[in-house]
Amino acid sequence: MLNAQQAFAQPSPATPIPDASAAAAASDAGTRNASPVVPVPPSDLYGELYRDVELAHLYPDSKTFADMVPNAPPQQIVADYAGQRQDVQFDLRRFVEQRFTLPARETKDYVSDPNQSVTAHIDTLWSVLRRDPDASASPWSSLLPLPDPYIVPGDRFDEIYYWDSYFIMLGLRQSGREKLLKNELDNFATLIDRYGHIPNGNRTYYLSRSQPPFFAQMVRLDADREGDAAYLHYLPVLRKEYAYWMDGHDRIAPGSAYGHLVRLPDGTLLNRYWDDRAAPRDESYREDVVAAQATPQRNAEDLWRNLRAGGETGWDFSSRWFADGRSLATIDVTSLIPVDLNCLLVELERTLAKAYRVQGDATHAENLEQRAAARADAIRRVLWDAQMNAFGDYDYVKGRLTHRLSAATVYPLYAGVATKAQAGSVAATLRARMLRPGGLATTTVQTGQQWDEPNGWAPLQYLAVTGLRRYGHMDLAQQIATRWIRTNVTYYQHTGKLVEKYDIDAQAGATAAGGGEYPLQDGFGWTNGVLLTLMAMYPDAAGKSTRPADLPSGPVGVSAAASAAAAAPKTTHRLHETPAH
Repeated sequence: MLNAQQAFAQPSPATPIPDASAAAAASDAGTRNASPVVPVPPSDLYGELYRDVELAHLYPDSKTFADMVPNAPPQQIVADYAGQRQDVQFDLRRFVEQRFTLPARETKDYVSDPNQSVTAHIDTLWSVLRRDPDASASPWSSLLPLPDPYIVPGDRFDEIYYWDSYFIMLGLRQSGREKLLKNELDNFATLIDRYGHIPNGNRTYYLSRSQPPFFAQMVRLDADREGDAAYLHYLPVLRKEYAYWMDGHDRIAPGSAYGHLVRLPDGTLLNRYWDDRAAPRDESYREDVVAAQATPQRNAEDLWRNLRAGGETGWDFSSRWFADGRSLATIDVTSLIPVDLNCLLVELERTLAKAYRVQGDATHAENLEQRAAARADAIRRVLWDAQMNAFGDYDYVKGRLTHRLSAATVYPLYAGVATKAQAGSVAATLRARMLRPGGLATTTVQTGQQWDEPNGWAPLQYLAVTGLRRYGHMDLAQQIATRWIRTNVTYYQHTGKLVEKYDIDAQAGATAAGGGEYPLQDGFGWTNGVLLTLMAMYPDAAGKSTRPADLPSGPVGVSAAASAAAAAPKTTHRLHETPAH
């Protein structure tokens, strides 16, 4: 294992590069189940060159170089670099610009119409956020091409993200965009076929991890429309998705962990977030190197793996994952058994069992039903925190709960795992400690991280409302939904935008939230999807009009805000660091 100084003093050479012929052939043939690109991240393809470019800070965003496409085979570029880098007149920027191209971005430069209601605005945005199927111009691109049209989270993004897309699909269903919903589902099925799992996003540098596994929920959305045939159709990829999360289940001993799995001393098998690599993230390379240099007392590889696993959680980043509850330097995701992940895997096991039932395979169906029941029992037993009166995360290394309250406590209600008494306690805790003027809080701690107080996030509002309704807590569900709807609508009426997260502690009107590794995104996929869904549940919550033009002061600031967004640079989806709150 390396400490930070050793890691930086001993850069790795470029990984031996696989033959591109198979990838090129697959691309030419247009096949769905073979990778059209070489599935190796740029940091491995280019070795020292990648490290040197990122640490030289040639681009404001580490992701920029990760997304650039080489104009020649990586072997040739690496050899050129080795031969030229010592030259007195060598210019790294010129070298990169001669050998790499930043792909043209498909942005729509959309400007909001103050005469549109928020629902009409969202319906328009689906076209703004839609991207055509990818044409792979190079087998060395980091983009994993998708065969069908898809929706990006925001107009600054060039790829899809796994768990974002489920909430986007909820909105597509409300908008009647059934074809696009099906396209999204089939794109994810293709990724599972090609790579054995759904990566964090469709980039080679995301292949070492996934994200919260909502694929089973996506299949259920399709089954709501298509009937049981959907389960049968997607059974093969559901099996692969489950195999990815359960890899090693037959050889993991009590009291040990392997990959995504943890087996407790009593034999209970549960899951954790993980990443197969222990190196700086390609998309945040410089930031991760700096983070390791700032914490020389910590093993660099351990820090990097936990930063990567933090990306798999979808909550990147939050005090929920910090050993001291305050500082990113203490991030320790891989020691935790998280409540949200295990609830989603209960749902995956149930969905897989349903698919086997449809197929007529009672033996496999019963096995999966038993696994789901055993996992649900373990969640109720291991992840119930009597001290918080809520569900939480379990530190299997320390052998105790973390006692850090977060909105993830709603997942056992969403999945129908909680007992009636536990659901009642969760509802009381939410009402007493997490209900805010603008919706449901993410945590109760302010750290400047984006998945902490005072930020509110659309998916957590939806999961809370759905879970509370499932257990009959209709009043609290309505309060959360109404407050969130009004937060979104107020912000839209004043700016013409819907954004990825909101400051829900704000007393006077809705404000956009801070924190995170890139500027606040407008668009915004999952915000749109959840807002449409909650407004369908509570049609009176938004008030008489949601049009900016109907504000007493008129649509002040709407056109200016929208025009500023349209004029922003298109070379990166992260423009400047957002100040932390």
